[in-house]
Amino acid sequence: MWRKGIKIFLLSLTAIGLFIAWSIEDWSQTAQGELPSKTAVILHAVNNNLVPMDIDIEAPNFLSSAPVSNSDAKMLRDDLSIPVTGEESIPVRVYRYSDAEDAPVLIYYHGGAFLDNYGNLDTHDNIMRSLASRTGAVVISPGYRTAPEHVFPTAVNDSYDALLWAEENAERFGGSPDKIAVAGDSAGGNLAAVTAMKARDENGPDLFAQLLYYPLTTFQDKNLDSRTTYDSGEFLLSRQVMMQARDAYTPDASMWSNPYSSPLGVADLEGLPPAYIVTAEFDPLRDEGELYGKYLHEHGVPVKTVRYEGVMHGFVSFYEIMKSGDRALTESARFLQTASQGETTTDEKYAVKNQHGPGGFVRMREEAEAFAIGAFLVGKSTMEWLD
Repeated sequence: MWRKGIKIFLLSLTAIGLFIAWSIEDWSQTAQGELPSKTAVILHAVNNNLVPMDIDIEAPNFLSSAPVSNSDAKMLRDDLSIPVTGEESIPVRVYRYSDAEDAPVLIYYHGGAFLDNYGNLDTHDNIMRSLASRTGAVVISPGYRTAPEHVFPTAVNDSYDALLWAEENAERFGGSPDKIAVAGDSAGGNLAAVTAMKARDENGPDLFAQLLYYPLTTFQDKNLDSRTTYDSGEFLLSRQVMMQARDAYTPDASMWSNPYSSPLGVADLEGLPPAYIVTAEFDPLRDEGELYGKYLHEHGVPVKTVRYEGVMHGFVSFYEIMKSGDRALTESARFLQTASQGETTTDEKYAVKNQHGPGGFVRMREEAEAFAIGAFLVGKSTMEWLD
């Protein structure tokens, strides 16, 4: 009798395993191509609201590591409020090592489509912490004001004011006012790029680098393949949200061609700091990020552009569970270290480097983790259906 019970148990276990594997395979199939398993399960979780997330996503709660607190012996966090133009103030978050001295300063602008409730200091806290940890830099992230209440150029002005504040207060946190870089993702990538431009134009801080994760570089209507191929929202960023962002943040069409909203259309990019641009294969913003890198190169700016294959918009936020995101942060830290030492060079020809997904043992681990996440999602969906 017990043997029959074991057989039934094993058959049931096999059937469940096959169903999970079939589900992941089904989630992997898209009109734009087959997704890696890890990408597929994460997108399935987000698109079906199986985990709580915003448009620019932090790691799911059930998989993310514990946040750093002020009680940490090595890493300190400060939440402050700083003055900006118009006698207003905005929140700022600072991460730094307790023994920081003459450290580089990195101003990080979070993503979120320039809109209220789409991204903030908390949704991007994990990226700030990771960059501070990997680089030893003082990471300062401003909570710039967003649309629809605050339209262009409010976010740009807030971003630049935060840069000036960081230069003035760098030594207070163990940072060097002479070693400042800017960084950001998506909408924040746009702000990082235009802040670098504004610093050049207004004789502001001499930045040593700009780090741009899948940046939005133009509000103008451009014939870009990635904008139409991956705009369904299936890959975390939809055309609907992009149009909503444009209508709210730049409500006047004359704003779309302004250099501080659309750096891709700027005629003169000379004198900007060395750039490291990260794009994602399945991302409507992919082409404009890579094209901006090309224009920077044509104007003599040292630039390295890397396209991560098999991933979607916002993938760096998933570095705790996606190896590609972890690698992007590691390579970013390496670039910042090189740039801070003034060792960047300009290649003769511009080329986008394709970063393939993990292979070997790491790929096997990714597949195993994808199966585990898939099992969790199938179980969660089943329980919700039964309820």
